[in-house]
Amino acid sequence: MKISTHPAVTDKFNSYEPRVRKRLTYLRKLVLEEARDMEHIEEIEETLKWGEPSYLVKKGSTIRIDWKSRSPDSYAMYFKCTSKLVSTFQEVYGDTFSYEKTRALIFELDQELPEAELRACIRTALSYHLVKDDPNLGLK
Repeated sequence: MKISTHPAVTDKFNSYEPRVRKRLTYLRKLVLEEARDMEHIEEIEETLKWGEPSYLVKKGSTIRIDWKSRSPDSYAMYFKCTSKLVSTFQEVYGDTFSYEKTRALIFELDQELPEAELRACIRTALSYHLVKDDPNLGLK
C-alpha cells in the first residue's frame, strides 16, 4: 500500500504536546495498519482537512483525528457527520465509546482504548462506500 503524506501533517503532529502527540500517533498507527490489511486499498492519502490530520482512501469515508485546547483532557476521531458511521457505532457498541453527536468518537487522554472495537470502526470507515447499504454497516 502506498502512503501519500502531505508535509504539513508532520508539522501538525510536532505541534502537539508530547502526551497528546503520543495518543494521536497511536490513532494514526491504527488507521494505517487497518488500511494495509484491506485488499481494496492501494493508496491512502494523509493530509490536513480543517487543520486536522486526515486519512482518505477510495471507496472509504474520510477519517480525521485531533486534539482541541478547549477540551484539553480529550482527543477525538472524526467522521463525516452526514454518514451513518457514528450513529451505527453507537448502535452497535453502545457505551464502549463516548460520542460527539454524529461526528466523532471522543477519548480521554488517560483512557485505555477499546482497540478491537476501534479497529472495526476504522475498517468500516475505510470501506464505507462498500458497506453503507449493509445492516449495521457490516459490524456485528
